[in-house]
Amino acid sequence: MNTVALRYQAIYLDVKDIDMNRQASPAVLAFVARLRERGYTLTEELFRALCAEPATTLADITRDIDEALGVNLNWAPLVKGWDVPTGETFLDHLVTWFVNVTGADVPGTELPCGHLIPDGTFPLERYNGCPYCGRPFVTANYVFKGQGSKLKELRLFRLSDMQHLLETLLTSPTPLDATQLDSVKRLIHHLPFAIHNGVVPQMRETRMVVIKCLMEQGRGDEAQPLMETPTDVLRYLWYEKTGQLQIIEPRTLIAHAGGLNRHLWPTADRSQEAIGSMRDELRLKYNRTYARCVASWLNSLSMSASQAAEQMHPKRGMWVRMIRALRLGEMSRKPGFERLRELLDVFYHQNYNTWQGQLDAAHKQNDRQKALALLCERPGLFARCLFSTMLRYGREETLQAFSRVTDKLPARLLLSLSNAAETYFDPEGFGGERIVRPITGTPKAIALNKMLSLYDLKERRRMADSIEEIYLQTMTRRFAQQGQKEEGSRVYIDKELYHIPLAVGDRSTTIQDTACALQGTCFQVEGDSVRLFLQWGKGLPAQHLDMDLSARIVKRDGEVVECAFYNLAPTGAKHSGDIREIPDQVGTAEYVELELPELERSEAEYVVFTCNAYSNGALSPNLMVGWMNSAYPMSISDKDGVAYDPSCVQHLARISEANLSKGLVFGILKVREREIVWMEVPFTAQTVAQLDGRVVEDMLRRLEHKATIGQLLELKAQVQKSSLVETPDKADERYTYEWALNPAEVAKVLFL
Repeated sequence: MNTVALRYQAIYLDVKDIDMNRQASPAVLAFVARLRERGYTLTEELFRALCAEPATTLADITRDIDEALGVNLNWAPLVKGWDVPTGETFLDHLVTWFVNVTGADVPGTELPCGHLIPDGTFPLERYNGCPYCGRPFVTANYVFKGQGSKLKELRLFRLSDMQHLLETLLTSPTPLDATQLDSVKRLIHHLPFAIHNGVVPQMRETRMVVIKCLMEQGRGDEAQPLMETPTDVLRYLWYEKTGQLQIIEPRTLIAHAGGLNRHLWPTADRSQEAIGSMRDELRLKYNRTYARCVASWLNSLSMSASQAAEQMHPKRGMWVRMIRALRLGEMSRKPGFERLRELLDVFYHQNYNTWQGQLDAAHKQNDRQKALALLCERPGLFARCLFSTMLRYGREETLQAFSRVTDKLPARLLLSLSNAAETYFDPEGFGGERIVRPITGTPKAIALNKMLSLYDLKERRRMADSIEEIYLQTMTRRFAQQGQKEEGSRVYIDKELYHIPLAVGDRSTTIQDTACALQGTCFQVEGDSVRLFLQWGKGLPAQHLDMDLSARIVKRDGEVVECAFYNLAPTGAKHSGDIREIPDQVGTAEYVELELPELERSEAEYVVFTCNAYSNGALSPNLMVGWMNSAYPMSISDKDGVAYDPSCVQHLARISEANLSKGLVFGILKVREREIVWMEVPFTAQTVAQLDGRVVEDMLRRLEHKATIGQLLELKAQVQKSSLVETPDKADERYTYEWALNPAEVAKVLFL
């Protein structure tokens, strides 16, 4: 429970009444001191509540916090005192390679890994391992503590708060990110959940998590109300098979696996093996008990057989495989499964018409009236093809038809359209391309819609403006329909909320265990240095597993310099060395130190933070990445190079099991403004040098143009004729930064 509470800057205690006069025991005082070393302080209410807790509870809370911060892992890098460069060169690596390949008899030092390091090459006294192969021989069992200049305040979460959090997440009108989904999985096992109580998940992806929990508890029959369409059934079956909440077709997963395992060195390429392994993993096999459960779900669908078959049609190939693996044909011949028999008969004989087929026919015949009428029948699909339809049939007629269905669309979809319009209709683009994010999550550049060339710059801009106008009109109408507040109602909006973009369409794959920052959130740099960190290998046996931490420095004249394993000490940055082997169970670490004064003098405009898997495959699950920042100097050990201090951590994220990317852009430092923008942009490059800078620039531009939480709250207050106040104590409604930590709560207020 505390693992989830910490994500919302809180500690969970099962308490009701709190004695605010109770004195603290020595154990509580020691606990508070340990929290300060980790960068936390307590509210008065939480402190008094802890005074009544036994020492064992305090120890459990400390363990949970240490687990989230990785305090007990190995944080020793390859180089001792790495703030002073070792001076190693490419020639050192070349000479060492030659000596070890040829077996030349030269004076040197043989290391435990078997490599001979010739005298006069690497300064071995500066390393914790082999500088040639990157295998560490030294691990550390400590971290620095208490160097941070800013303490994060923890508040109290009671049982009612945790129940409210779970209910908010389940009923969120927007898709949950990886952190929220992980919280649902954890909470649903600790808190009672029953569908008949009225707490029904709103998003289909969230329903899959609930259904899996019910199936694990042997309560598959209770999942029936959550299965409304055949697509829901297929989504769950595929989620259970692949761990992906979106239906990614087998051929896409197989091709993606091959791409992840390609290597710069042909001898290390494992793409064909990965393709074969993925094919084997995707083979379907179900027992009869499971097959009967799925057959019951399909048999109980409320829609007609033709409607269900039409929904199955877009994934026909996948359904054929599923039907065979689940023996649904055999099941349909049993008494009580007559509706399933009818569905399979209609599906196999294709006795149904598809809406998409009718729309395609209307497009080919250039029958705009029929096409727009069909689109109005399915508002969600209309929204998803709105831009191309405007180019095909013109702005006025298309938007006139679309305006008739906007009230049937969720607000999140309208906001997504408003955010995407400027980029889609951008006349400049990136050399005739635009950046999209396909279902695998990795952005890529595609050609612009060729129909854009039919319209001049003025008309394109008018199209983008029209989309934003429709969005504002619809939101204004919806806020007005929510009911006017009491006359003179006062609303407080935290100024920080004007800098936090609304989380819509950002399907993140990282889990944030210490804070729930939304993409685009800005963090101010307090001191003159920022320290990036990467820790991976927790719980894994010793093996070759090469993850890389890098910083891409972009200067005002367009020059790009990378601080990476092949360039350890460019101007304004220092790297702690390249580790390619992990020790047993405790993992290993890399760091990059960025010196802002030096970066400013070198005219650096911004710095991109990245991590990537140089080894075959995707980023290692449970890999931790983030940055530290403090107004005070942060230490680096001359003994073993440890430079991690949990009290200095400004933001931290962990890679989830569902990750499909080989690399991740996790932040951008704006040097002149001295602020860091939290981002989450996956990429497939094996090194930072292969990263497409256009993708990063495009994603940053999109974040900067997104509507913020504060802006939409202010619009809501204006429509409902509420007055804004400067301080929370004078307000009837308070929207604070702590409130915004729960994106599901934000969505509930703004998107219902």
